[in-house]
Amino acid sequence: MARTSSAPVLHHNNPLFTLNSKPSHSLFFFKSSFHHFNSLSSSNFYSPIQLHLLRQSRDSLCAPIARVSTAPVEYAPPAPEFDFDKEIARLRGLREALASCGTLVEKLRTIDSDSRVKSFFKLWRNDFGGVSLSDCDLYLLKCVVAAGQEHVLGEFGVELANGEIEIGRSYIKNALYALAEMIESWDVDGGSRGHGLKDEEKAALKSLLKMLGEVEQFYDCIGGIIGYQATVLELLAQSTNEGQTINWSEQANMLLKCQFVEIHPPSVLDLSEDIEYASQAALWGIEGLPVLGEIILWEGQQTGLAWLTLKQAREFLYFKLYGEQCITPVAIMTSSAKNNHGHITYLCERFGWFGRGRSSFQIFEQPLVPAVTAEDGQWIVTRPFEPVCKPGGHGVIWKLAHDKGVFKWFQSHGRKGATVRQISNVVAATDLTLLALAGIGLRQGKKLGFASCKRNSGATEGINVLLEKKNSDGNWAYGFSCIEYTEFDKFGITARPLSPGGLQADFPANTNILYVDLPSAERIGSSKSESSLPGMVLNVKKPITYMDQFGMKHCVSGGRLECTMQNIADNFANAYPSRCYKGVEDGLDTFIVYNERRKVTSSAKKRRRHGKSLHQTPDGSLLDIMRNAYDILSHCEITIPEVQGNEEYVNSGPPYLILLHPALGPLWEVTRQKFRCGSIAMGSELQIEVAEFLWRNVQLDGSLLILAENAVGSIEINENGEPIIQYGRRCSRCKLENVKRFEALKVILHGNAEFEATDVVIQGNYVFDVPDGHKMQVTSGISGLDVQLKPIKEDLMDTGTWFWNYKIRGTHIELELIEL
Repeated sequence: MARTSSAPVLHHNNPLFTLNSKPSHSLFFFKSSFHHFNSLSSSNFYSPIQLHLLRQSRDSLCAPIARVSTAPVEYAPPAPEFDFDKEIARLRGLREALASCGTLVEKLRTIDSDSRVKSFFKLWRNDFGGVSLSDCDLYLLKCVVAAGQEHVLGEFGVELANGEIEIGRSYIKNALYALAEMIESWDVDGGSRGHGLKDEEKAALKSLLKMLGEVEQFYDCIGGIIGYQATVLELLAQSTNEGQTINWSEQANMLLKCQFVEIHPPSVLDLSEDIEYASQAALWGIEGLPVLGEIILWEGQQTGLAWLTLKQAREFLYFKLYGEQCITPVAIMTSSAKNNHGHITYLCERFGWFGRGRSSFQIFEQPLVPAVTAEDGQWIVTRPFEPVCKPGGHGVIWKLAHDKGVFKWFQSHGRKGATVRQISNVVAATDLTLLALAGIGLRQGKKLGFASCKRNSGATEGINVLLEKKNSDGNWAYGFSCIEYTEFDKFGITARPLSPGGLQADFPANTNILYVDLPSAERIGSSKSESSLPGMVLNVKKPITYMDQFGMKHCVSGGRLECTMQNIADNFANAYPSRCYKGVEDGLDTFIVYNERRKVTSSAKKRRRHGKSLHQTPDGSLLDIMRNAYDILSHCEITIPEVQGNEEYVNSGPPYLILLHPALGPLWEVTRQKFRCGSIAMGSELQIEVAEFLWRNVQLDGSLLILAENAVGSIEINENGEPIIQYGRRCSRCKLENVKRFEALKVILHGNAEFEATDVVIQGNYVFDVPDGHKMQVTSGISGLDVQLKPIKEDLMDTGTWFWNYKIRGTHIELELIEL
């Protein structure tokens, strides 16, 4: 078992977490004032010509034209009298008072006593612009006001008009805004729209109430809406530097209670150095597959088909080794941003739950939270009832999994541990990294494991560290943890390019790939305390861009309260009576595996811009995949051009395109036994989409595509009427021996079709379409190719005419070709 460790230490002192009550005045905050245009009491106010011109102006102003604001029209520095300490104290007091309430009636009575609520709702009638509200809805809106965010509601009037509450309109300082808003308040015939909410406003109010309800419920462990805002202000108050990221988490809370804190470069299990241990750990992972679940963070609108093949690869490998079917239950955390949740649900339904059955999926949606300004924590709004909202960060996953019953669901499937990763990481399951991570966690009873690699200079990624703390009780606590890149400044860590052999080069990258013990994670997620929301931070380094109701684009310095899932590790630190950080790693409940970067992380999150880095782009991910393909095939006595540096790749593109189905392995030692000898010329294309495959002395100069319907097995309908994959049954198969391939060849295998090409030169463009239940054999004929198509014998329909037999020999897997 290879470990690497270094002696250098970075010191972190508690004074970084001092409370500062003086806000910065270099930023603008978002706060709209809402007033009535009482002078516009009827359409008689304007002449017919004036009304016509106003209607034309309104139509022009309200057209959906993207414009960029060059002046802070709606933003102004906070009032000089704004007192962070006073406001935090008020919110804390209100939070404590609400926490002591047992019923909703008591909560309403308590929040009605708040001065802001009294002033805002002094003429309240249980009707909101024609919309009736329940007591729960009313409580949520009063929480918004009590939190100092009444502008979200449009600061509707505290005066009566015709016996009903009049909903005020936003007053915009800019005269053009005022004119557009004034026009907006009149209908197309020049008549007043009245004082009720318009349909779109009612819909916005409904959405607002939904969001508020989710925030109130999910953040109940810190006091709901009131606690959310109090935490935001606490974080802002701690900031002494403009634009600094402020940390407030269970980790920070513990740091404040510690007398001494240091971070050390962690000792890691280097899978690239100790091959025997890495192979053994991967076998533990395969063996433990029946008690292993998977949690996926599915961002954006990726198809997820790449994830499917990676999942199938491990389950197919388990079948080949143990002869048993194993479907891993998968929990997917989504968000409502960009219709992410709806898109993913649609994909799963459209593809029949990927042949895994509906019961093997649990899809749960993370809540959206209000975005706030960096100046004074005011909620950013685009218009009345429409605050700008963002996902609460992947750290909400532990509490959310508890709230949504995900942990209980895993337990019902007999799962003890789970791997956690992001869908955007296209190499997370490459070779043995993920299996070894899970294998060590399961075998050694660990609570949490990280998959790590070398840091990429300048990348927006955190680091893994060994955290050493002296607690107030005199004991020392040790555990592996993560420091996000947004917090580097606080720990004296730079995001600039690393110096070879320098101190910071010893800290490996955090990749958001975890192994977690499910019962341990559930205890944290169900704790009803701040620890259920690990790594709470307020990152205000990235500006928030949004469009207002007039099509104006705004860019505001702000952020939102978010959590980091990796910092659940801070709850698993081990206590020791004396200081002993050297060599302490073996006894910890947390651990880190380490491998080559392109076997661990390569995310396709953003489109690469000209002249910019390849990091986290599809172009960069493709480059990593090509380099991995070279590593696989160059060890198989196959002559293949080496992939050159990034600059040549950017200028000239990849030297070839090679896409290999993960089920050919997924362990590279398995894949390599299916390939032997031959060559691949520069500019060639190779795509193999079948697991039962043989390559012997193939010379490729052109394009070779092997496509299969049953790459790893066939679909059967279960007793519930669901399509379920049966691994190893009626697989497609392909054998290529002593083949020279020029130009383009495509082989399409339907059902359990088989294709074999032996001792043949195939020149020209060909498409061989092999029907289900048949075997096509291509050899050299007298006047060209000899192509024969024969039906597969009935007793070989399920098993095929040949297959690979997998056997475990020591810590390795050996393959044997079986002909039937």
